[in-house]
Amino acid sequence: MVSRTVNSVTQFGLPDAVFLNRRTPPRLVTLTLLTGLSSLAMNLMLPSLPQMATYFNAPYGLMQLAVSLYLALSAVMQIAIGPISDRFGRRPVMLGGLVLFLLATVGTLLAPNATVFLIFRMAQAVVTVGMVLSRAVVRDMVEGPKAASMIGYVTMGMSLVPMVGPVIGGALQEAFGWQSNFVMLLALGLVVTALTWSDLGETAVTSRRSFAEQVRLYPAFLGAPRFWAYCGTATFTSGCFYAFLGGAPFVGAKVFGLSPTAIGAAFVLPSVGYMAGNFLAGRYSVRVGMNRMVLLGTLITTLGMGLLALLTWTGHSGAAAFFGSMVTLGLGNGAALPNANAGMLSIRPELAGTASGLGGAIVIGGGAALSVLAIALLPPGSGELPLVLLMFASSVVSTLAILPLLGMAAGLRKG
Repeated sequence: MVSRTVNSVTQFGLPDAVFLNRRTPPRLVTLTLLTGLSSLAMNLMLPSLPQMATYFNAPYGLMQLAVSLYLALSAVMQIAIGPISDRFGRRPVMLGGLVLFLLATVGTLLAPNATVFLIFRMAQAVVTVGMVLSRAVVRDMVEGPKAASMIGYVTMGMSLVPMVGPVIGGALQEAFGWQSNFVMLLALGLVVTALTWSDLGETAVTSRRSFAEQVRLYPAFLGAPRFWAYCGTATFTSGCFYAFLGGAPFVGAKVFGLSPTAIGAAFVLPSVGYMAGNFLAGRYSVRVGMNRMVLLGTLITTLGMGLLALLTWTGHSGAAAFFGSMVTLGLGNGAALPNANAGMLSIRPELAGTASGLGGAIVIGGGAALSVLAIALLPPGSGELPLVLLMFASSVVSTLAILPLLGMAAGLRKG
């Protein structure tokens, strides 16, 4: 077990001393695939939304709820997932969530109408356990900026999965129909569940507190200014991307006239940027510090969205400029989010699962709200400008949210 522990951590170049003594920590590939499945379940079917609306004879706005309702339920589930995993452990909660995800995926394939489909699609959101608890597992293993570095490497690997997801989803839809997307999720879910069963040991020291006692600890987080600074930054940083997810299929298909395959290919661009940003977070978070890396990431996104807003306002935008600028969105998100998430988890290290769940719920809930708002701002015949302005405003707020922490750090240094 000692050898397994050392190998799991030293692959990141971290000294043995930073590892907290736990049982059978998972390999990097397991955490990466768990997080990747959560992301893939959200975006694989995005290019197929217009065709799904036709199949179910439903309005496009109704089928778009497959994104926003999914995000909303993900947020609600994360409130419970965190404290439950602190109480009972990461392994049983992770495996239980994966089994429920498999059952929900079967339900989406058998759905006779849009309403039943959306019910099972919402149930698929339970796979968010992979994203929430992967972060908590990392925090069980390492601390502080090192946790941000490790999260950056995990999500860098994870970003390869959703990068190709919409491309594959669009190609599958054109070749076999939209159902093939969910067949692929079912197959991958089975593989990840089997890997998790065999590789993911328990990393948490389970709490003796009841679930109700765990929930009563929430005011300790909600009353901490540091929590709100990190959480606000993460919410509006990722919210910029969720607004893109909500509006980009409409903009690609209705404004620019792109095919499902082309829309899927366009989704590669923010993922490329996200992977590069994750590399920056993994490589430089320890050296630069969490707060300054968060600021760097938010500034990159804000500058990119500001330039796109200017081009769109002056009539010089187009499909290439719109989707190409999303590289900066991904780059900024990739640099900022691992550090913001690590910051949230550092407030009460013994309650990393609770912090990850509560913070994740707020972040995903904000993303769902911005996704719905993006849809509302894009009625039939609309151009892309309302979506671009929404994304720019979200990135500006994310930058403002981290500034108080930088001011606090500067004050402490002077003192």
